[in-house]
Amino acid sequence: MTTTLLLGDGTRLAYRLDGDPAKPPLILSNSIATDHTMWDDNLDELTRHFYLVRYDTRGHGGSDAPPGAYSVERLGLDVLALMDYLGIARAHFLGLSLGGFIGEWLGVHAPERIDRLVLSNTAPHLSPASFFDARIAGLGQENAMVAAAESFLANWFPAAMREENGATIQRFRSMILRTPPRGLAGSFAAVRDADLRNILCLIRRPTLVIGGDYDTVTLPEHSREIAAAIPGAELVMLPTVHLPNVESPREYMEHVLRFLSAERKD
Repeated sequence: MTTTLLLGDGTRLAYRLDGDPAKPPLILSNSIATDHTMWDDNLDELTRHFYLVRYDTRGHGGSDAPPGAYSVERLGLDVLALMDYLGIARAHFLGLSLGGFIGEWLGVHAPERIDRLVLSNTAPHLSPASFFDARIAGLGQENAMVAAAESFLANWFPAAMREENGATIQRFRSMILRTPPRGLAGSFAAVRDADLRNILCLIRRPTLVIGGDYDTVTLPEHSREIAAAIPGAELVMLPTVHLPNVESPREYMEHVLRFLSAERKD
């Protein structure tokens, strides 16, 4: 069951808690056009080890979708407000795609709140800006979200999964279609305007970078770029597309749990 938190700017942020509060907290941050249920396939495994905090990024799921452009800074501040509200001083953070951008920002600007950081299928910068401007403009057209859903699915999953059109594809299609267009537009603007390339080197938290060999959204070179820039970061490349936690959950969880369960040295 999700609950909502009223943020300082009047936006309601939806979140859900799972597991034992006595275990180390782990915050999961969703990709663009999804919500906190994108982690459902990983829930059983993660709750054995962590107290899970899942939330819907503003503009997605049960959270409000205020109009206008969002920023990675604003999305990062939302996470800190949620942590403050829940009384969580420090947590592990796992962000995928847009969630990874948020994780990068937190690693630079709020390192005292982050224990271990997992940056999955993300980038420090995506270009050109004109691509995102066109996507934002297209959201005003009739049936825009139907077209957006098929475009996202084509970029997220291998052809065999899409052709089968099984329960997973149908679940994610429905998830995308539930995303408010102005929430998607605001998030596109956040990605368009984000550029963390010159400050990634300031991240000092233990970091695992996960990339997909066949990811056409955040390319393999983006993952390698992040890992090379963050001192001591570990890089894992999986034979997947953009959502390895769904496409290959067992292998994905093996790497995440190994990294997050490692003995702290700081």
